[in-house]
Amino acid sequence: MNQLLKLKQKLPLKSQHDCYIESFLGGGGQGEVYRAKLGEKPVALKWYLPNTSTPEQHQALHSIIQKGAPTSRFLWPFALAESDSVQGFGYFMPLREARFKSLNDLMTRRIEPSFLALVTAGIGLADSFSQLHSQGLCYRDISFGNVFFDPNTGEVLICDNDNVSVDGQTDSLVRGTPRFMAPEVVRGETDPNTQSDLFSLAVLLFYLLMGHHPLEGKKESDIRCFDLPAMNKLYGTDPVFIYDPHNDSNRPQRGYHDNALIFWPIYPVFIREIFTKAFTEGIRDPQHGRVRETEWRKALAKLRDSRIYCGHCGAEVFYDQTALQNNGQLENCWNCGKTPTPPPRIKIGQHVVMLNHDTKLYPHHLNPSKLFDYSGVEGEVTRHPKNPAIWGMKNLSAEKWVVTLADGTISDVEHGRSVTLANGIKINFGKVEGEIRI
Repeated sequence: MNQLLKLKQKLPLKSQHDCYIESFLGGGGQGEVYRAKLGEKPVALKWYLPNTSTPEQHQALHSIIQKGAPTSRFLWPFALAESDSVQGFGYFMPLREARFKSLNDLMTRRIEPSFLALVTAGIGLADSFSQLHSQGLCYRDISFGNVFFDPNTGEVLICDNDNVSVDGQTDSLVRGTPRFMAPEVVRGETDPNTQSDLFSLAVLLFYLLMGHHPLEGKKESDIRCFDLPAMNKLYGTDPVFIYDPHNDSNRPQRGYHDNALIFWPIYPVFIREIFTKAFTEGIRDPQHGRVRETEWRKALAKLRDSRIYCGHCGAEVFYDQTALQNNGQLENCWNCGKTPTPPPRIKIGQHVVMLNHDTKLYPHHLNPSKLFDYSGVEGEVTRHPKNPAIWGMKNLSAEKWVVTLADGTISDVEHGRSVTLANGIKINFGKVEGEIRI
């Protein structure tokens, strides 16, 4: 394939510093992406193919550049690129750091992140698209290829933002990526919009947590020729959630859909319920049945706080209050089959946080005006330096904590000091109060 731009050469631009093209990063149906330098600044440059260098695309780019990125998680176009020496145009965006991996890496097991990283990535995705949609914008093409995350931290990056447009705009050729498109878009009843974005986001989150597509069960494994009519039926005209409680015609099949069979029972009931809503009501009623980003953020933040470790094998599992109430004990560990014992926990307002050896508290927990803010550690579980059998919560915040013991004794815990984890202890964090339960 002949590349549009010549490597190791300067590209003279009409209205900026000349750009030096360093290397070819990849190409697709719209254009090619290069690593480049704009002056001394390392950047990524996407250059459109002749058939996609349309006036409409040029205007759309100009519009989103003017708006600016909804959050820093978007690798947003920051300048147009035009040259008299090359046909068409392109745009500059920040480079993606090498630590960010694609969801394709996750699906092919080239990376195996923790549940903590996966759930954190889910919160970041839901929050990012919430910010985008709050500006009246529609992404149109939420899919594997556009999302990257750090498998160690769960931090996310969203790329290929040149297809973003005003919600309801119908002059774009972009309809989405197969398997991620909402059923009504597959059927040709509507162009991509905010509501179809919500469906695509739900599919992405299901892949992230379950490693599988929510509509691929028996109906998919029975298909002998996976052609366009078959895909249109599976994802458009006859979509059935693999765990629809009222329709078992599309259950995952052992040997074909093992990820779905393995991962679905690992998660607490409240997570399974929100996915069930997304792919039952969300299919039947695109306008009112879809799960909103705020619902995803709340559920995934609760899931993040529910994470515990199996005391027998060390595997990550989840504290499921519903299972505990129904069965008198937690579900058996998915890894070793034994019953985990829950660690101490703290109830802070609406949050119930399991206090593992590595648990940290964030502004999300201690400041009601900073929900879903995990930017700085405000407290962390720590071991007593002289007695490893004693565990405490260390104050890493700027606030003085006021602790009330079970016998009514009150004491202050300054920054850098710890309070022992004991049943009935109450901690006033400044803006909220928490109570420890063992």
